[in-house]
Amino acid sequence: MSFFFLSLNFMILDQSIFIEYELLNLNYNSISMVFLLDWMSMLFMSFVLFISSMVIFYSEEYMMGDLNLPRFIMLIFMFVLSMMLMIISPNMISILLGWDGLGLVSYCLVIYYQNQKSSNAGMITALTNRIGDVMLLMSIVWMINYGSWNFLYYLEFMKNDFCMQMISIMVILASMTKSAQIPFSSWLPAAMAAPTPVSSLVHSSTLVTAGVYLLIRFNECLNSSMMMVLLFIGSMTMFMAGLGANFEFDLKKIIALSTLSQLGLMMSILSIGEYNLAFFHLLTHALFKATLFMCAGNMIHNLMNCQDIRYMGNLITNLPLTCTIFNISNLSLCGLPFLSGFYSKDLILEILSMQHLNFYIYVIFFLSTGLTVMYTFRLMYYSMIGSFNFYSLNLLEETSFKMLKSMLVLLFMVIIGGSMLMWLMLKTPYFICLPFLMKMMALVVIVLGAFLGLELSKFSLNYEIKSIKFLKLSLFFSLMWNMPILSTFMMNYYFLMMGKLYYKNLDQGWLEYLGSQNLYKNLIMKSNFFQILFNNNLKIYLIILLMWVIFLIIMYI
Repeated sequence: MSFFFLSLNFMILDQSIFIEYELLNLNYNSISMVFLLDWMSMLFMSFVLFISSMVIFYSEEYMMGDLNLPRFIMLIFMFVLSMMLMIISPNMISILLGWDGLGLVSYCLVIYYQNQKSSNAGMITALTNRIGDVMLLMSIVWMINYGSWNFLYYLEFMKNDFCMQMISIMVILASMTKSAQIPFSSWLPAAMAAPTPVSSLVHSSTLVTAGVYLLIRFNECLNSSMMMVLLFIGSMTMFMAGLGANFEFDLKKIIALSTLSQLGLMMSILSIGEYNLAFFHLLTHALFKATLFMCAGNMIHNLMNCQDIRYMGNLITNLPLTCTIFNISNLSLCGLPFLSGFYSKDLILEILSMQHLNFYIYVIFFLSTGLTVMYTFRLMYYSMIGSFNFYSLNLLEETSFKMLKSMLVLLFMVIIGGSMLMWLMLKTPYFICLPFLMKMMALVVIVLGAFLGLELSKFSLNYEIKSIKFLKLSLFFSLMWNMPILSTFMMNYYFLMMGKLYYKNLDQGWLEYLGSQNLYKNLIMKSNFFQILFNNNLKIYLIILLMWVIFLIIMYI
């Protein structure tokens, strides 16, 4: 709350504060830690802290039977701390510390349930994010050309400089890996192997939004060609994730693909130049996505860790409050009027309609919005309307009060958050001037998407087993156009195989034979020989003396 009110104060006064703390001063070299406090960082921090506090409160009950609960809470705390460091850093070095902290702790959280699936998911998450870390390291090296690593000093001033353009390209690549844009998308659904409270935190306000936030900070030095590439990649990610979610049956993966779709939307609107709108959507999305994951967690908890939506059905009778919260959050994601998602999403679509962009961008934006509504209503059909296919003997009840309390607090923000942020953030209102048909386009797309979502659900229930073609198509789309296969077998597989061969043949092979083991064997052999020699055996002593005399005679002759 204090961060939120400080943010309002900074917004009204239009001021920023730099806090510089000197760590070391050697001759004329000064090593200092710099923090930037402005309305954006304070507002984002208030949201991250609010959501993480709710998640920790939720975790107490969700992870109740876990023996390592204190370790889990500490990991979440470290995760939030890394995000804080990244948010308030105007310096490339301290951004790297926060960025790498996020990557490392996310790996620890993804492999929290120690099994093969979690291990594979953690590995692909870590390896994909390493690409972004390397890009940031390279951008730090390029920034040595300037006087300081505080990038805020140079963004606008050095915009057309070659070095700054190289740094911008690397920052874009780093942001694409962290925010899981094409072709780095495969790690995001895989990271669902983590416990649900982690998913709730990671997919709402911390890990995946770090890339978008970094690009919002770097928005001034992005030129038109970079932005055009980013717009294309963002729109493709948005479309691909929306399409994939319509064919997926894992509850958490559907919500993960929904996050990916919204990240594509944020990246796209950012690359049009509306970074304020991207930040606005980032905050509203954080609210309803955290709530969605919490509701999904409660459903999974009650269904004995079953995540397949085909088993869920008619849950509204057994879990009425959870389903109500789930539906409101889902409708907010669709952009239903006057919920938090509507304020950012509708504004983004209307601003896009006013831009001088091509037909492809216009179509793909509205198509992706329609797909969002489509998979949302499909999810609602499977969990609320469809038949209940779980065990005949079951006990589904809402007795988890801590989980419900945290969900209700977030729900309150989902309902009022969008309008509140719109009044606070956008100092001058956007003047939207559109023809009636274009103005109604968003509403038409929502209604059409809802209808198609329900129809697709009924169709897939009847035909998914009968038709092999439909099954293959469903598999292709739910696997995100085979991206996980391409990124594992094409990118990681050969490097890991080379590492295995190197380890077996060199580390555990010839180097072992010629190096340490060989040395060890020789030393043992020599010491055994000398041990026999020094046993004070008279015969051996006389033989050595004779050999020594012969040696002396030969030498002197």
